[in-house]
Amino acid sequence: MAKKTVKRAPTALRKPMPTSEDPEAEIARLSAEISRHDALYYREDAPEISDAEYDALRRRLSQLEDAHPEFKRAESPSATVGAPPVGAFGKIRHEVPMLSLGNAFDDQDVTDFVQRVRRFLNLGEGDPLDVMAEPKIDGLSISIRYENGSLVQAATRGDGAEGENVTANVKTIKEIPHVLEGKAVPEIIDIRGEIYLAHKDFEKLNAAQAASGGKVFANPRNAAAGSLRQLDSSITAKRPLRFFAYAWGAASKLPADTQAGVAAAFGRWGLPINPLVRVSGDPSELLAFYREIESKRAKLGYDIDGVVYKVNRLDYQERLGFVSRSPRWAIAHKFAAERATTVLNKIDIQVCRTGALTPVAKLEPVTVGGVVVSNATLHNEDEIARKDIREGDTVVVQRAGDVIPQVVEVVLDKRPKNSHPFKFPKLCPICGSHAVRESDEDGNAADVVRRCTGGLICAAQVKERLKHFVSRNAFDIEGLGAEKIEFFFDTGRIKSPADIFTLEKRDQISDEPLITLRGFKETSVRKLFAAIDARRNVPLDRFLYALGIRHIGETTAKDLAKAYGTFEALRAAVDAAIGAGKESDAYQDIDNIEGIGETVVDALIDFFGEAHNREQIDALLHEVTVAPFVRTQTKESPVTGKTVVFTGTLTKLTRNEAKAQAERLGAKVSGSVSKKTDYVVAGAEAGSKLDNARALGVTVLDEDGWLALIRGA
Repeated sequence: MAKKTVKRAPTALRKPMPTSEDPEAEIARLSAEISRHDALYYREDAPEISDAEYDALRRRLSQLEDAHPEFKRAESPSATVGAPPVGAFGKIRHEVPMLSLGNAFDDQDVTDFVQRVRRFLNLGEGDPLDVMAEPKIDGLSISIRYENGSLVQAATRGDGAEGENVTANVKTIKEIPHVLEGKAVPEIIDIRGEIYLAHKDFEKLNAAQAASGGKVFANPRNAAAGSLRQLDSSITAKRPLRFFAYAWGAASKLPADTQAGVAAAFGRWGLPINPLVRVSGDPSELLAFYREIESKRAKLGYDIDGVVYKVNRLDYQERLGFVSRSPRWAIAHKFAAERATTVLNKIDIQVCRTGALTPVAKLEPVTVGGVVVSNATLHNEDEIARKDIREGDTVVVQRAGDVIPQVVEVVLDKRPKNSHPFKFPKLCPICGSHAVRESDEDGNAADVVRRCTGGLICAAQVKERLKHFVSRNAFDIEGLGAEKIEFFFDTGRIKSPADIFTLEKRDQISDEPLITLRGFKETSVRKLFAAIDARRNVPLDRFLYALGIRHIGETTAKDLAKAYGTFEALRAAVDAAIGAGKESDAYQDIDNIEGIGETVVDALIDFFGEAHNREQIDALLHEVTVAPFVRTQTKESPVTGKTVVFTGTLTKLTRNEAKAQAERLGAKVSGSVSKKTDYVVAGAEAGSKLDNARALGVTVLDEDGWLALIRGA
C-alpha cells in the first residue's frame, strides 16, 4: 500500500487553547479530582465516571499545563491492569508485561494520537507514518507461549505482571494450534490475543445452561471467561471458544519489521487472525475504517467494542515506548455507550477507604447493552446538584465504555410532584463524624469530594484500608477478599495489616479456632494460611501502594521505588524531610524525582509523620520482608544509577523520547537540578537549569555528548 503524508487537522477541528480565570486553582482542582478517580478506579474498583469523562479531565489538565507551565505539577495519575490471578490455577509471570491501551472516544482524539506520535518521533511534514487499524475484540486476553514451535504454556492477563496458568484449558480450543507451521517460526514467542465466543455459540450455551439449571451468562465475554477458567479442562473442551491472535510479548526473533507483517506471519503459522485490518498514513482513512467497522458491528457474529490503532513500524514502536500502563504507539477508539431509562429509587452514600462519601444510585433494574443494571454512579455532590438528581426521578442510564453504569440525565417531565432536592449529608453515615470538603486559602471548596474526618475510628475506612492492602495490585493475598476482611474485622481477628500475618499463630491458641466456625473447613483454612505466608516477601512498589497513602497510586509507588530502591532508603529520606520545610535539601531531594511533586511529598510527610502509622509499619515489618526494587534493564550502561536532567530544546530526540531512553538504560530522570544530579543534558535555550548545573559543578553535556555517552548501551 502506498504511504501517504499525514494531513493537518482543519482549523475548525483543532481544539482551542484553553482559557481559565484562575489556571493555578483549576490545575490544583483537576489534579485532585483525577487523583481521586485514580484511587476509585485502581484501589477501590468503584469508578464513578466513564473513560471518556476521565480522558476529558486529563486532556483539560494537559492543555492548561501546556498553556501555563509555571503551574504544572509533577505527579501524574496511575494505572492498573486486569484482575488478580486465581490461586487454583497457579500463576505464570509474564516475561513482558501485558498492558492495557489508552482510549479515544471521538475523531479528534484519534487525530491527536497521530499528531502526538509524530511530535514524539520528530517527524517532518513529508515523513510518512503508517498506522494499522483492527477491530477491538471484546473477549478475554491471553498469552500463549511457543517454544521451538510447540505450545508449552498459556496464561491470562491477570494483573499485567502475572496471570493464571490455563495451559490445559487453552489446549482444548480447536482454533489454537499445538504446533506452529511454516517458515520463520521463532525459537521462542509469546503469542497474544483474545479468546471469545461467537454470538450463535453464546446463545446455544445459555440455552443449554438454562435447560440444565446451570449459570446463565450475562454476555459472551463473561461466558468466554467462565469457560476458560474451569478447573476441569473437559468442561472447557465442550465450550466452543474461539481465538484471534493480534500481538506478541517475549520473542527471540520476529518475522517482520511491521505490526501488519508480524500479524500476517501469525496467519501463515496457522494462528487465526482477524481479516478486518487496514494500514494507512491518513487519519481520515483510519476514521472511515472505524465507521465502516461500527456499521458492521451487529453483523460480525462476535462482540467488538471499538477499533485499535497501532503504529505499524516496529522500530517506531520501540522509540515510542510506554507510559504508565499503556504503550504510546497504540490507542483504542471506543464505540459510544448504550443507554436506557429507569427510575432512581434511592441515593445511597457509601464511605470508601480514604473517607470519601460516594453517592450511588439505587435503580429499578434495567437492561443496558445486554446487562442488567441496578446501581449507577452519581460521581459527587456537585454533580448531583448540577443535574438536579432526586430520589424518585426517572433517569437516563448508560454503561460508559460499555462497562461503568452512570446516570446521564433526568427526564424532568416524569418527575414526581412531591420531589425535593437531595441534601448531601454533612455527617458520616458510618461513624457520625463530620464530613468536610477541603478548602483553599480563600475558603473556597478545593475538592469535589466530601470526606469523613473519623479516620481510624471510622469502621468503613479501616475495613476499606485492609481490603486495599490485600487487593490484587497490593499484597494480592488469595482467599482473603472483601467478605473475609469484613468477617475478620467484625470478629476482632484482623484490625491492622500486621494482624493478617499473625492470624495463624493466634488461631492456634484461640478458644474458637477458624475450623470450628461455619463456612471454614480444615482445607480452606490451611490454604488461607499458606496464601498469607506466600506473601511475606513483597516488592517495594507493591508495599508502598498497599499502605494506602493518599495520592500514591501504582505509578507513583513505582516512581518512588525506582528512585530509592529500598524501603529503608525511602523512609530515611522522608524522615529527613519531616519538619525540615519545603526549601530544605531533604524536601527537595524527594520533590526533584521525576513524576513526584509537592502533593506527593506532603502526603508522604503527613503519613510517616503520624506515630500510629509508624507503629503499624514497624509491626508489619516484623512479619514481612520488603524486596528491593528491580529495574527491568537488560544490561549495565554508562548511566545506570545516575541522575539525569534534560533541559532546553533537543534536535535529534524529543524530550520525552530522551527521558524514556535514559530510563531504559537504568538512569533516574529528575525534573530539577540538585547537588545529587550527575548529568545535565542541555539543548538550545536551556535557561536556569543550566545555570544551576554550572553553579553546582554538575557535568553538562550537549545532545551529541549524551548520545556519545550512551552509544552502544
